[in-house]
Amino acid sequence: MSTPASSLPLSGLARRLVQDGLLNESDANRAMEQARKKRVPLVACLVDEKLVNARDLAQAASEEFGTPVFDLEALDREHLPRNLVDEKLVRQHQALPLYRRGNRLFVGLADPMNLTALDEIKFNTGIATEPVLVEQDKLTRLIEDSLNDSRSMMEGLMDEDLDDLQLKSDEDDKGPEVSESELDDTPVVRFVNKVMLDAINKKASDIHFEPYEREFRVRFRMDGVLTEVAHPPVNLAPRIIARIKVLSRMDISERRIPQDGRIKMQLSRNRAIDFRVNTCPTLYGEKVVLRILDPTSAFLGIDELGYEPHQKELYMNALSKPYGMILVTGPTGSGKTVSLYTGLGILNTPDRNISTAEDPAEINMPGINQVNVNTKVGLTFASALRAFLRQDPDVIMVGEIRDLETAEIAIKAAQTGHLVLSTLHTNDAPQTLTRLANMGVPAYNIASSILLIIAQRLARRLCNHCKAPEEVPKEVLLEEGFTEEEVEQGITLYKPVGCDRCTQGYKGRVGIYQVLPVSESMQRLILEGGNAMQLAEQARSEGVDDLRRAGLLKVKAGITSLEEINRVTKD
Repeated sequence: MSTPASSLPLSGLARRLVQDGLLNESDANRAMEQARKKRVPLVACLVDEKLVNARDLAQAASEEFGTPVFDLEALDREHLPRNLVDEKLVRQHQALPLYRRGNRLFVGLADPMNLTALDEIKFNTGIATEPVLVEQDKLTRLIEDSLNDSRSMMEGLMDEDLDDLQLKSDEDDKGPEVSESELDDTPVVRFVNKVMLDAINKKASDIHFEPYEREFRVRFRMDGVLTEVAHPPVNLAPRIIARIKVLSRMDISERRIPQDGRIKMQLSRNRAIDFRVNTCPTLYGEKVVLRILDPTSAFLGIDELGYEPHQKELYMNALSKPYGMILVTGPTGSGKTVSLYTGLGILNTPDRNISTAEDPAEINMPGINQVNVNTKVGLTFASALRAFLRQDPDVIMVGEIRDLETAEIAIKAAQTGHLVLSTLHTNDAPQTLTRLANMGVPAYNIASSILLIIAQRLARRLCNHCKAPEEVPKEVLLEEGFTEEEVEQGITLYKPVGCDRCTQGYKGRVGIYQVLPVSESMQRLILEGGNAMQLAEQARSEGVDDLRRAGLLKVKAGITSLEEINRVTKD
């Protein structure tokens, strides 16, 4: 027979909270009863039920037990002692090993008198334990991040699990013979699924599986920068890569040539993520790269992309035109596809016929007719464009203009009553005009068809929770490109710091844009055969910011750091 909640004796911390007026006795008894039933620490129950603020609770515990509160945001998470304590034990007691000094293990707890947790961890590890008082909400987040780390998952695999894995030899290694049901419970399957989920949760754009002679590493590209996230045992490399090839419907017996495939991960009834998969044979096995195609990235809305107000107005004006061409330029991974699809999303109304040709279609958008080019069967950008023109289109999007034939058909479409959107790989907007001329497109066609050129880069956003002001000498600010007037008025620059809510001081990315409308003066200069430098000078005279200047405006606004803008815009 259970003890009535009203008659439970209050523990030391609960009694302190009641005495300090942070908790009434009835709520304290109820929380103790729930904690007992759920077999979780009282502190976790109090925070989950929002009965006491985590900071106030930590302060009360500090005063009750004479133990200072340790701020987990100051902890170097890369050096957390991993695989020492079973995951079930960590979750049950909300206790996480933070660091080890000699023969002592320091364990993060929101209640330093949780002696049961300390005793069980000591028994589990064989190492003497010391409590470290931390805030419950920060501890919960750190536990989740730590347990979700794929590195600890693979390093914790038991030998018997690895022995159970069987990979067929080359002569038997045929894709259709591999049974999904036989593989579903293996550690490799769980690891691959875990890595893919982690990548989605961390908003990575790519996953790299890279085999070398003595190591096998997994890296995520997050906010445009590659970061190591796991080092599975090197002998698992063929098995992990085979699993990915099975999911991608590739020929797993073929390891001599590159292959392409796709994986769809259904996260919920309303959300699915596509992975575009490519394998490439290297000296020590096949390297596999998964590009994460998250359709939600195309529906951010134009206000979320980072356009300055006047740049947004220029883009919207060009989208409202009945015909002409809009070009988006920049290197791979600069966000060109998202910019184009944001425009298509604005144009996507029931009264418009929109068709796209892509290699491949990265984002699925209902209401738009999307075509994947396939050069093996003769379906090129040019042939897809010809087909579109016979299907009464209003808007056409070409994934990329790579050759003269595609350029000529796209320009012809722009001149005959169609709005055409496409991309080119050039460094800035003026160079796009000369690139088309170098392809062989006549100057009068360039001048008469192109409405707007958007050159762009993606820069990492500073984390709003940890960014800190940075002192920079005036001379340096002037050298970097700020004007005398801006320096005199005073500019506050910020630098990355790093906390448990971001990656190296940055969280998310923002677009840096050069938006160049082709004015009458620009058209005359094109017809006169002006080069990229002359076109750039004309753009400046018309008040068009180049990419560097656009980046400095983001620095001035405290959105990103000068160091980051130098990384993405300085030649």
